[in-house]
Amino acid sequence: MTGQPLTSPEAPGNRRGLIAALLGMAAAACIVAVLLVLPAARADPYTRQTLELSGSSEHGGRLFRLNCAGCHGIAAQGLVGPNLHGVAARKSPRQLIQQVVSGRTPPMPRFQPEPQAMADLLAYLNGLV
Repeated sequence: MTGQPLTSPEAPGNRRGLIAALLGMAAAACIVAVLLVLPAARADPYTRQTLELSGSSEHGGRLFRLNCAGCHGIAAQGLVGPNLHGVAARKSPRQLIQQVVSGRTPPMPRFQPEPQAMADLLAYLNGLV
């Protein structure tokens, strides 16, 4: 053995450059994904139709108690699912619709009521302060 190091002195710098390039590519991919997904969400006919409607908080409350209270609590105080008081201040109406429809956060199930029922549910959620 000659006692020479197995890696050259430039190796750590090369790794940093590679990591920086990978992070840059990941950031670019995220930006492209956002630019493709956001217009599609705005063009979603279900979301657009729902947002054009006026909702009834009373009907939304009934819908909530029938479909959501088992996980979010009868008063939306949170059980298995999170506390929903103030959720309208944390999420936009589009985000709320997408959360309900997609069931994106397990164990929340997918749920897509008629647009008027979804507008009613949004009205109820908007009233939870």
